Amino acid sequence: NCKKHQIILSTNFMKPIKSLTFVLIVLFLSVFIIPLSLAQPQMSVNYRNNLYPLQRKPYIQLPIGSIKPKGWLKEMLFRQRNGMSSQLDKLYPEVMGIRNGWLGGDGDQWERGPYWIDGLLPLSYLLDDEEMKRKIQPWIEWALNSQRKDGFFGPSRNYEPEPGLQRNNSEDWWPRMVILKIMKQHYEATGDTRVIPFLTRYFRYQLQTLPQKPLGYWTFWAEYRACDNLQIVYWLYNITGESFLLELGKLLHKQSYDYVDMFLRRDDLTRINTIHGVNLAQGIKEPIIYYQQDPDSTYIHAVKKAFSDIRKYHGQPQGMYGADEALHGNKPTQGTELCSIVELMYSLESMLEITGDIQFADHLEKLAYNALPTHITDNFMARQYFQQPNQVMLTRHEHNFDINHCETDIVYGLLTGYPCCTSNFHQGWPKFTQNLWYATADNGIAALVYAPSEATIKVGQGVDVHVTETTTYPMGNNIMFTFNFPNSINTSCYFPLHLRIPTWCQEAEIKINGKTIQLSNSQSGIEVIKREWHAGDQLELILPMKVFTSEWYENSVAVERGPLVYSLKIGEKWVKKQIKDDPVRFGTSYNEVLPTTPWNYGLIDFDTLNFSKNFIVVEYPEKMKAKYFWNQESAPIEIKVKAKKIPSWTLYNEMAGPQPYSRMIYGINNEKGSEEEITLIPYGCTTLRITEFPVLGKFD
Repeated sequence: NCKKHQIILSTNFMKPIKSLTFVLIVLFLSVFIIPLSLAQPQMSVNYRNNLYPLQRKPYIQLPIGSIKPKGWLKEMLFRQRNGMSSQLDKLYPEVMGIRNGWLGGDGDQWERGPYWIDGLLPLSYLLDDEEMKRKIQPWIEWALNSQRKDGFFGPSRNYEPEPGLQRNNSEDWWPRMVILKIMKQHYEATGDTRVIPFLTRYFRYQLQTLPQKPLGYWTFWAEYRACDNLQIVYWLYNITGESFLLELGKLLHKQSYDYVDMFLRRDDLTRINTIHGVNLAQGIKEPIIYYQQDPDSTYIHAVKKAFSDIRKYHGQPQGMYGADEALHGNKPTQGTELCSIVELMYSLESMLEITGDIQFADHLEKLAYNALPTHITDNFMARQYFQQPNQVMLTRHEHNFDINHCETDIVYGLLTGYPCCTSNFHQGWPKFTQNLWYATADNGIAALVYAPSEATIKVGQGVDVHVTETTTYPMGNNIMFTFNFPNSINTSCYFPLHLRIPTWCQEAEIKINGKTIQLSNSQSGIEVIKREWHAGDQLELILPMKVFTSEWYENSVAVERGPLVYSLKIGEKWVKKQIKDDPVRFGTSYNEVLPTTPWNYGLIDFDTLNFSKNFIVVEYPEKMKAKYFWNQESAPIEIKVKAKKIPSWTLYNEMAGPQPYSRMIYGINNEKGSEEEITLIPYGCTTLRITEFPVLGKFD
């Protein structure tokens, strides 16, 4: 750990000295040493924060194993383990089997194998699953043993093309960046002493080689995703303190795609086809990652402006943006890629730790609780490549996307669309779980994102506290924290607890052992409670959820409540079909989903000052207690609202047709239509849905 500057005055020093010497020493301390110490926030003595001169973080990610899932989240991770995550080597042996280049084979040499392990590793340690750990180890061993004397590691030979495999660009910088993330996690989980010298040698190799073979030497992907490399450079610096790593950090930033220029000085985010959606999801964090080395607020401002522009020109209600694959505007039938979702989640987690900005936490929950669950089947055996906010039919058909993978992009399958998502989605839920709790720079703990979990964290002067978070959030609005001290020596400890108050919640309440406490209403949105905590203490956080609406494409509205977006409940018919034209690329089968109930509804205009009158919330207590929420049958909350069918709104290319404009001056011709009560359920519980609703203006 990096400790504050300490001044130790020996007894010899306290002997009489010449007054001039004494004055000079005092001046030196006051000018150089004391300001340096005061310029940095208080340092945690329990967990490794950034070393000087890196900007210290307000929150510190905990080692793998400190946090464990509970309740519905544990069930989600169990389902992921029992699905494709633990068996891709059997389901997808062409790429994940022994021929993979990252196992020394002549098969796939690029990103897909590392992608899988990057998610499988945290999943295996969160569930303490020995079988999954055994599957990971050969990948770790081969990567470590492949390192040359100059520091380079990994595949280095290209092969002739083979259908379904990426056998070229074996020396590309990009897939190694994924391995760097894996090595960091492996070290934190196991303490493997080989990792630190391995990374040190590789980073020396990078510093020596990048001037001649820059990030874009083999492919452009590394330029857009260099921040993943940069994160591990800083992580290693905080362990070893070797100054060459800071030199490498500057070089990586210089060779990285210039996101600050893109976000602040160009109009790329106002147009379509200017950047790949996954590159944006990964790269958007680069300015804030580098901010740690160069703490200029311009970097944070650039990212904030980028999110604002993305929301305006490409945004979707579930927290994503139209990018199928490149940026493609904000029509509710544009797709968003599964890789983009999990990578944006990882970016938000990284930026939250560095800044403590709750905008990133709010956004993270919106992705995790809306976009992510619907993209993957309940048994985790199939996924979509793209999802749509207004998604009324999933068939093998050409759509208005930026790319077309033989019409397989929105059906559910193992390899449909493009197999990068099959390989990469595994990191989503495990890394989300890993960021539910943080250590704080003031030796406390922080819960900035909410889900049922438990954690053991060192607080104060190294005292272990065990905290259990019991909740049905995001469906329910009550979160109960229970504190205990597993070490019998301590039954209490003074430490601060940081709790996020979401921006959508206006009337939060906190009770400690049943007594309501006064909130500070901090502008940061984070309540800090400093007190002596005793074994058995309970804190209840109550986050009332009120219905509200947000505006989207063509003045349409989305219905929201708390962190959840609500969509039309549409009857579904699942049909399994065989792929006969190209099973090597897209797998042997896929599932299409057809609607069995109408979908073309517009909401009847409503009073925005009285949402409770127009939107009736119905909760199902038994479903709320269930282990799993995330399908139509299990949804524990519904919202009832009045609507009418819009006869002119029909299918186009087997998807919802052009969006009717909302609140048209003379209204859509629907006076003869009958008023109906429709049911909305959480977006994450849907497969087919309407999320962006036209609003029917009153005919006058």
